[in-house]
Amino acid sequence: MTTPPPSEAPPAAPAISGTERTRVRRLSERAATDRQALYDVLDAGRICHLGVIVDGSPRVLPTGYGRAGDTLYLHGSTGAASLRTEGEICVTVTHLDGLVLARSLFHHSLNYRSAVIYGRPRPVTDPDEKLAGLRAVVENLTPGRWDVARLPTRKELAATAVLALPLDEASVKLRQGPPGDEEEDYALDVWAGVLPVREVLGEPVPDPRLRPGIRYSEE
Repeated sequence: MTTPPPSEAPPAAPAISGTERTRVRRLSERAATDRQALYDVLDAGRICHLGVIVDGSPRVLPTGYGRAGDTLYLHGSTGAASLRTEGEICVTVTHLDGLVLARSLFHHSLNYRSAVIYGRPRPVTDPDEKLAGLRAVVENLTPGRWDVARLPTRKELAATAVLALPLDEASVKLRQGPPGDEEEDYALDVWAGVLPVREVLGEPVPDPRLRPGIRYSEE
């Protein structure tokens, strides 16, 4: 009987292509450098904050997004000035996981996961990619809805702008765990620990005009 060759270790996730402006300077030990960590933060979120310069003034707007491979898709109205930018943009996604209560006010903190992406977005004009980008957004916000709801009409597609942002320049920063107090403060009679924060969906509320017999399905 021949001995099977040892199984190869799975390839390591590629590193994020960081730059000087994405380098985490403060508390650099909280930085994550592998691309899977970036995917995890993006895929767990629904709303990002889009930072742009409009008419020389900074503007930060919450917007829905979706990821397909190494591309982040953003969408909105074709009339939105923030989506007609020709310059670079900055997109951030943040998850608040817990309130960290320390024995001293100075060491109170937050448990979080965050990602920052810089780049020059590309307006999506190809009809097939536009649909694919919109599907990524819809499925990220409401999984399963793309296959059950009516698809966009030509008029609706014409009124919708889609931007494609490559995930080439990004950073990820995370903090998890208990507070870190000064050694002498551990003797204080003050409660310390973490208050977890979770995002949960409530019970579905049907549209008043929903026809009888149609039930909500998570599939």
